[in-house]
Amino acid sequence: MRSFMAGTGTIPASSSSHILFSSTSQLRLSPSPLLRWGDPTYNTASAGTVRCRTKPRPAAVVTPSTTETDLKSQGSEKHEFYSIEHLTTWLLKQEQSGSIDAELAIVLSSISLACKQIASLLQRSSITNLTGAHGTINIQGEDQKKLDVISNELFCSCLRSSGRTGIIASEEEDVPVAVEETYSGNYIVVFDPIDGSANIDTALTTGSIFGIYGPDKQCLVDLDDDSPLDEAKERCIVSVCQPGSNLLAAGYCLYSSSIVFTLSIGKGVFAFTMDPTYGEFVLTHENIQIPKTGKTYSFNEGNYDLWDEKLKNYLDHLRQPGPTGKSYSGRYIGCLVGEIHRMLLRGGIYGNPDNKYSKNGNLRLLYECAPMSYLVEQAGGKATDGQQRILDIMPLEVHQRTPIFIGSAEEVEKLEKYLA
Repeated sequence: MRSFMAGTGTIPASSSSHILFSSTSQLRLSPSPLLRWGDPTYNTASAGTVRCRTKPRPAAVVTPSTTETDLKSQGSEKHEFYSIEHLTTWLLKQEQSGSIDAELAIVLSSISLACKQIASLLQRSSITNLTGAHGTINIQGEDQKKLDVISNELFCSCLRSSGRTGIIASEEEDVPVAVEETYSGNYIVVFDPIDGSANIDTALTTGSIFGIYGPDKQCLVDLDDDSPLDEAKERCIVSVCQPGSNLLAAGYCLYSSSIVFTLSIGKGVFAFTMDPTYGEFVLTHENIQIPKTGKTYSFNEGNYDLWDEKLKNYLDHLRQPGPTGKSYSGRYIGCLVGEIHRMLLRGGIYGNPDNKYSKNGNLRLLYECAPMSYLVEQAGGKATDGQQRILDIMPLEVHQRTPIFIGSAEEVEKLEKYLA
């Protein structure tokens, strides 16, 4: 059997032994007649041993065409990669700056956790048989979807677990729920766990909406039983029924091709997009400003014949070609979250007016219209019921409905002229 000599060692050459070479490394047997004195790879200290010479990594070469600006831009790109800001980091910064307190930061974080869980359920709803009706009816007389009920429980569970929430009011609950005193905090959270749930079965856009009001220390009773309303429960309802102008924070989570968590704490509107790689919301839209005008309107025109003549005239105007020869584009998703998200970024107007059969419109004031109006106003837009600002309306009932027209400031002002 032949063998290779390497110093004092022997490497047998048999069919069962192999020496593997890669494109980036080369096996050198030293000393070797191929390795000459003066060869920069020769090292007397390594003589008599088997040495692997790894191809060195090429040094950065600055060519004549490489300018200082190019190098700075490369450094900037690296800096931008490492400066990605997560929702948790952003909330901590807001707390440190005094914009919110630690308790509100925890409440917002617990809401984002609920949204992550709901997003996961929605993505697998067809696989796990979570589509279709639940077989129950909510307080508004609407058929509940399976995910309506499950999402409501997820929201309530996350808010209770935060230990910072005192009262919870949901579209799916008959009356506000006061968190038992052991786990209770101070904040009042109102929410719609799944907006546009009719879109679930067809995998279209859905969302969650939430609003956070200030503390009420007088409401620490358990409302989970079926007993009639007493004085304590009445206090809970009254504390929840606040105008939108009292909101401390509001936002929504969009479930679509991307999962986007958008919120405001009274200092602008910020949107965080879910990075599925590691399951975190990342800041992608900072200090959103809604365009002053837009070329998109969103109304359910299937109800056109049921609307007021003044509103019909307004819509007829939108359909007429403008100076450029183009009319407004009609878009209707059937999900308030989707409509508002598009509007924040592109401008336009959304309307859900009253009609002959729904004298107060279809959307709920407390946990749909008020939070969305808060967001849009923070972004420079406007929201009205046709007569007054949405945020100035004092709710008399938890599930009170209201007409709403919301969007770019100039578009809403144009509508108001038609309705005057």
